[in-house]
Amino acid sequence: MSETGWRPWLPEAIAAFVVLVVGFTEAAMFWAMTDGGHAAGFAQALVVAGAVGMCRRAPGAALGLVWALGLFHVLSHAPIMLSEFALTAVFFGGARWGRPLTVVSSALSVPLAVVVAFVLHEGRVFSLYLLLTGARPGGMLRAESTTPLILSLIGLLVVAAPWPAGLVMRSLDRASTSRASMLAAEETAAGALRETEHAREVAHLRDQQTRLARDVHDVVGHSLAVILAQAESGQYLDDTGKLKRAMQTIATTARSSLQDVRQVLSTTQDATTGRDDADRLDDLIVGARGSGHEIVASELGTPRPLPREAAAVAYRVFQEMLTNAIKHGRRDQPITAERHWPPPQPAGGVTDTLRIEVTNMADAAGDDSAGRGLDGMRRRLEAIGGHLDVRRREQTAGISFTVTAFVPVRNGA
Repeated sequence: MSETGWRPWLPEAIAAFVVLVVGFTEAAMFWAMTDGGHAAGFAQALVVAGAVGMCRRAPGAALGLVWALGLFHVLSHAPIMLSEFALTAVFFGGARWGRPLTVVSSALSVPLAVVVAFVLHEGRVFSLYLLLTGARPGGMLRAESTTPLILSLIGLLVVAAPWPAGLVMRSLDRASTSRASMLAAEETAAGALRETEHAREVAHLRDQQTRLARDVHDVVGHSLAVILAQAESGQYLDDTGKLKRAMQTIATTARSSLQDVRQVLSTTQDATTGRDDADRLDDLIVGARGSGHEIVASELGTPRPLPREAAAVAYRVFQEMLTNAIKHGRRDQPITAERHWPPPQPAGGVTDTLRIEVTNMADAAGDDSAGRGLDGMRRRLEAIGGHLDVRRREQTAGISFTVTAFVPVRNGA
């Protein structure tokens, strides 16, 4: 057996060896006093030592040895040795480490052991009696005194006390194990909470990055579309005044775009949050007209303040709608931009929603890439409870693309 295999048995082995030495010494003394009349004491000592050695690792087997030894006493009327009181360790081990059946069996063994030891044998504990009285064994068998009764009471206490002590320690051990499991579960829960918070923080940062990327895309895309349109038209302008105005529009657009990008990068919020929502949307129309496209704008209803997030979404979505119309629309056809504000108290099926609609014409053979930024607009609107509608119609003058954004305006006041 390896060191790892025998080391756990070392405490029990030492206890069994001590009990064996004491038992053999007691058996030798009794054997000498009776002139070899009781040699079974050596076997009794061996059984007791074996039971003590197994009381922790095999409490059920140790309890079986106790019952076998008790049966031997009943059948042979052999006297009880002092070393047999070490069997109380077996009762303790059965209550402390045994399985449920072993715990119950050890509890039943305690009164039975008392009956066997002190009723059937009338308190004949040989070694203890000889040490206390100095009498010979023959005299002990004939003694009629209170000594056996006193020894019986002492034995009852000695035999019965270890079992509840083992049961108490078993309960304490289970309580300690339960507490350790509870602490481990709490630590696991805390770790899971930390991981959840970390994942939530990472998701929030990624969401912020996505929003930042969309904002930069919308700002830069819109300004570059206006600048590109002005630069292209400037190639065909012979009038110096018109060329200067085109260059001025390019500079103004670039400067405004640079300011918006700086604002987005510094606060991740809309650059014109503090201004009136309708004026902000009007500024987009003015900038789109600067690209050289004809913008036919109309506004129905009474403008109202929008919730902060809805205002930012409406601004960015309208900006992207105009940008797509400029990039993919025909320059000889106007771009229509309509805004429909809901009444102050919507009723009769009218929803409390701002409807923004942009329509542009494209050649019949033109590409269908006008919706390149549609996914971004759709995600923005869905995040606040709105939605996006895209329609493509074939007409005599070409193909018309109509993009409609529905922006909730609840709690805007």
